[in-house]
Amino acid sequence: MKNYRDLCIDLLQERGVSLHSIAEVARYLQAEYHENLQAEQFYSSIYSVLDKREVQFAVMVAIEMDMQAENRNLFNKELEEILLRDEPLFGVDEVNAYGITNLYGSIALTNFGYIDKFKYGIISEINARGKDGSECHTFLDDVVGAIAAAAASRFAHGYHKKDEPFEE
Repeated sequence: MKNYRDLCIDLLQERGVSLHSIAEVARYLQAEYHENLQAEQFYSSIYSVLDKREVQFAVMVAIEMDMQAENRNLFNKELEEILLRDEPLFGVDEVNAYGITNLYGSIALTNFGYIDKFKYGIISEINARGKDGSECHTFLDDVVGAIAAAAASRFAHGYHKKDEPFEE
């Protein structure tokens, strides 16, 4: 089967999300536990998260749903309006993101809940974009938060490699 990691990275970048911005959120989630932590220390964990098929599918679905709503291409116009206004009780966007966090245990799940509530870094930026209805990021902020939370969990469990090179 095809690996869609690079496609997902491209899709994220097209929507204004760099891997560095995700790494910064992951760093924020772990900073309390590690002195002098750098975002670059999370790159291998982010790649590992994005290598998983379930994550790739969650990212592709999230971005496609946002883009279809943004371009006013959904057949269900009620759903389209719900997505465009990022209806607080919608919840399907978080459920999609849980598929990512569930792969990385309770630390990922609780980190996701925290970052979804308090919006840090790129999560805050994504959430703020399109409040006028010109853009839709209902699903994007959650999958980005879930990737960061999963990478932070992986890091917390000690799967990171020191001084591993990273190319973005």
